[in-house]
Amino acid sequence: MPEPVLAWHVVDAGTGEVLLSELPDEVLRTASVAKVLVLSALARALEDGSVRPDEVLSRSVTPRVADSGLWHLMDADALPVGDVAVLVGSVSDNWATNVLVERLGLASVNDHGLAATRLHDLVRDVRRPDDATTLSSGTAREWAGVMAALQRGSWVSPAVSARVLGWLAAGVDHSLVSSAFRRDPLVVDAGLATKTGADADVRCEVGVVTGPTRAAAYACLGNGDPAVLVPRLRALGEQVRDLVG
Repeated sequence: MPEPVLAWHVVDAGTGEVLLSELPDEVLRTASVAKVLVLSALARALEDGSVRPDEVLSRSVTPRVADSGLWHLMDADALPVGDVAVLVGSVSDNWATNVLVERLGLASVNDHGLAATRLHDLVRDVRRPDDATTLSSGTAREWAGVMAALQRGSWVSPAVSARVLGWLAAGVDHSLVSSAFRRDPLVVDAGLATKTGADADVRCEVGVVTGPTRAAAYACLGNGDPAVLVPRLRALGEQVRDLVG
């Protein structure tokens, strides 16, 4: 396996001051992190009326995918659009993600003015030669910027930012950077909004955490051996924790 690459960028979410940075413009594979873009596109569509809040989405529009998530274990074939978003934000649900991408379109998901950060494809159990080679890619600088904008209420609009932060605050995966913050992953915490991404050789986390002294927006992206990346991501979390007091 190639030498692991770990890039990070941490900023004060209010002022934009760079607090920590290493390889911030390196384009890396980011797995499920780009589901934040899916949630952002949905929040924008709910605000502009192109998706109604009472709309019910059927999972039959796209093939079943397993791995992360719960919908593939549930009996309900259709859910209100808000509940589909909750599944994505809380447990990174793959099937729910694909349902939203089918409803919104991949172009809308990627229409956020980012240069190197994007979702390339649906989530797939198996990637065939004709499929995109990876689910998503991006840079630590762009992702930290997204999370800071969410915290400031300037990501698309204040209403869109609030919706997306609400969905991400329900995230239960505190195994990487956010393990250092010692928050209960089963309690929705308005002071922590995060999204992880994991694949065979990908471990990433983006988020915003509020402490006594400041709110910090961070992106820590790793490609390579998880046995090497995970301890380093957790150590970075300790640094971020100290920065927010």
